[in-house]
Amino acid sequence: MKKLVYLLFGVGLLLTACDLNEEPISKLGKEAIFSSESGLQTYSWSFYNALPSGNDMAYVEGTRVDFLDATSFNAFLRKGAYNSENAGGWSWTTLRNINWFIQNCEESPVEEKVKNNYLALARFWRAYFYYDKVRQFGDVPWLERALDVEDTEELMAPRDSRELVMENVWKDLEFAQQNLTLAKDGTCSQVTKWVAYAFASRIALFEGTFRKYHNLSLPTSPQTWLNRAATAAKYVMDNSGYKLHQNTQSPKLAYRDLFINTAPQTDEVMMAMIFSESLSVTHYANWIWTSQTYGSCSNFIRPFICTFLNADGTPYTDREGWEKEMFYEECQNRDARLAQIIRTPGYMREGKKALPAFDKYARLGYQPIKLCVDSTVGDEKTLNTNALSLFRYAEVLLNYAEAKAELGTLTDADWAQTVGALRARGCITGGLTTKPTKVDQYLKNTYFPNVNDPVILEVRRERGVELCLEGFRFDDIRRWACGKAMTMSWTGMYISDIDTPLDMDNDGIADVIYFTTNDKRDAALKLVPESERSKVMTRLITTDLTSSNLQAHAVAGGGYNLSWDSQEDNVRVFGKKQYLYPIPAMVMVRNPNITQNPGWENNASNDGN
Repeated sequence: MKKLVYLLFGVGLLLTACDLNEEPISKLGKEAIFSSESGLQTYSWSFYNALPSGNDMAYVEGTRVDFLDATSFNAFLRKGAYNSENAGGWSWTTLRNINWFIQNCEESPVEEKVKNNYLALARFWRAYFYYDKVRQFGDVPWLERALDVEDTEELMAPRDSRELVMENVWKDLEFAQQNLTLAKDGTCSQVTKWVAYAFASRIALFEGTFRKYHNLSLPTSPQTWLNRAATAAKYVMDNSGYKLHQNTQSPKLAYRDLFINTAPQTDEVMMAMIFSESLSVTHYANWIWTSQTYGSCSNFIRPFICTFLNADGTPYTDREGWEKEMFYEECQNRDARLAQIIRTPGYMREGKKALPAFDKYARLGYQPIKLCVDSTVGDEKTLNTNALSLFRYAEVLLNYAEAKAELGTLTDADWAQTVGALRARGCITGGLTTKPTKVDQYLKNTYFPNVNDPVILEVRRERGVELCLEGFRFDDIRRWACGKAMTMSWTGMYISDIDTPLDMDNDGIADVIYFTTNDKRDAALKLVPESERSKVMTRLITTDLTSSNLQAHAVAGGGYNLSWDSQEDNVRVFGKKQYLYPIPAMVMVRNPNITQNPGWENNASNDGN
């Protein structure tokens, strides 16, 4: 059953052209492919090669989001580190493979319904391809057939408008929705008609909000796209049979169930990347989120952790004295998803308490566990086999809620069916049936200063919590035109005392000492019973912290800083031009009719402007 494994390798039938003006290396015999349903199916496995790798999915948000601190971050955000000379992403191999199939499948003698099913699958993947390109570059060439080297007119054409490309993408998805025959896949590894509807809601929400918040003047309005998003999502909600996964025996573990099992939770997960130890198809989520030497040791920052609601549905920052709550206190009576996303007091691994690795990984105190399993076997090897979701019903609910909120038509019933239902699964008890009427000033001031609608603010809060680490946040921040969030300070948990033993889980035993000098560390350790000293974690911190919250990268060369030579290297930037990526320089050398995206001309770097 190798075809059910996450990548679905197929038989290697990709045509191997790497760019718009490269000659294909090989040509395939058409008859064996297009004369039968089995041939069409076999070829269609190659489309799944467009999916990211398992490791990409396990760490998709590790270095390029606003809510994580990292020891290294994506070059796109690091001042002066990214320009058209080192840009990538302008590859068309996947599209050529899809278009070649579509051209020839249209001539296939197989039954019309069968043929249309595989055309629908191909057009889904063409929409998938173009959505990725538009997110990166905006305007791109629209191509409906596989080009050869003699097609000079198309090869030397300028970019087509975003409007033309996205309207064609929408037509492809409409065809996919109407003609895909697979409605349910027990393995969650294949594209179904419901995945096509879910993807349509994702794309339409992205496009509608991007056009709205970036004031794009295009023939198809943001409202049209938002209505498309709401309609596609509602069709899934009303007809697909999917629902939010629940754990009746342990309600506070229902959310975690979605991310730790080898077999996806098929009541909610619509499509996932599937892994198998026996087939040696694994990923490295445990390794990347537990090792201090592998990856970027990403920690959540406190401003994001503060957006998790109290268990009664009120904002955490409405608590009296929240600013100075220690780790144990701030984790109490919160949205149950908090303890399923980070290590909190009470988290166990293989029968032992497992606080954040304050001395190693958890520089800011908030160590992610969402995509990890509780077993330690994969902490130093690529051994994870837990499924990684690509599409799940929760996202569809959020797409619907946001589209309706942006249109100003979200009702209390809509709220209860979407955000309210998600919060109920997080064991939140208040605010589940009626949409909010009061702006949370902390959320607004910290993340969305230009938003005054309490409903939109709360939908965004919910999206950030529910979908964190699943690959949505970078695109969300860009479509909302909130790029400056990418440069906010990396602030961690509150520390009441320096150079003294601290009990982080309220069990009466010291867990960590944040020390400023070795002498003070040694003196603090003497305050711990001798039998417990070897268990106490210790962490050097800089002496010039501006507050009692842990701060990442406070000064060059200090305890929490990146291991680069100068403070200038530590600067993260996000300017107006970074809502799109630059066109790689060589593209414009090969085709002078391709023009650069604004702000990236003349090899300009990412300088925050």
